[in-house]
Amino acid sequence: MIFSTSPVGVFDSGIGGLSVLQALRHELPHESFVYLADSGNAPYGDARGDVFVQQRTRAIAHYLREQYAIKALVIACNTATAAAVEMLRAHMPDLPLIGVEPAIKPAALSSQTGHVGVMATRGTVSSARFTKLLAMHGGGRQFHVQACDGLAKAIEQSTEEPEPLSPETTEIRALCARYTSALGHFGHKTGEIDALVLGCTHYVFVREHLRALLGPDIQLIDTGAAVARQTRRVLLQIQALAAEGEGKAQGRMHLMTTGSLAALQSAARRWLELPAQDCSAVVVPEPAVAA
Repeated sequence: MIFSTSPVGVFDSGIGGLSVLQALRHELPHESFVYLADSGNAPYGDARGDVFVQQRTRAIAHYLREQYAIKALVIACNTATAAAVEMLRAHMPDLPLIGVEPAIKPAALSSQTGHVGVMATRGTVSSARFTKLLAMHGGGRQFHVQACDGLAKAIEQSTEEPEPLSPETTEIRALCARYTSALGHFGHKTGEIDALVLGCTHYVFVREHLRALLGPDIQLIDTGAAVARQTRRVLLQIQALAAEGEGKAQGRMHLMTTGSLAALQSAARRWLELPAQDCSAVVVPEPAVAA
């Protein structure tokens, strides 16, 4: 049984999915959310294989459903969506799922030069789902794809450092410079890249670094708003959209992590303006029933 007052689950390999949670809160202000960062195993996209990601995705979906009776699950991780969303749909056919994937179609439509850059994790760019996405929506456009090894991890680690000039921040800047340079020339002349797809939810949090490198006129495209709109559509379809004033728990937020609680609290305060008491540390067991 699905109730409109039940929370929406959101999950990512780490704190990157908080960028999607930002968009969800804006689009769905009356919904309550439970967010789980699997930071104890982050990042998925650099070094984790598909089997591991599928196992963690299934375990987290079970946990959120059993402990919080979620009415839908947003997989706010490009790597987990690519590796595990179809498996999870088969395993939990009655749980509405919303995944995220690089914004290839919007970038193809908006580029004026026909050259689009894509920054993503190695797990995402090497997936069959990503290859299919390029084939479906990349016609007439040239996509310059860069696997950004280490960037998601550096962003994840930066939440533990309050100082803006921490070693992690310096590393983030260096990685952003390396990977944008590797993509090619950015600009609005013939053959230049005029749009950049942020194909990892973590990368939304380094927009300022990317903007400083690329200038104000290059489009930086992420999927947060589109995922939030799709979540609204799904909740309407299953007649589970929360109405204003419905229930005492309306609009509540609870954030969890399998990693450092202090890091999650810092990220929640920095990017969502949420208090430390909205965060907790958890252990996610493997589900009792195998897929």
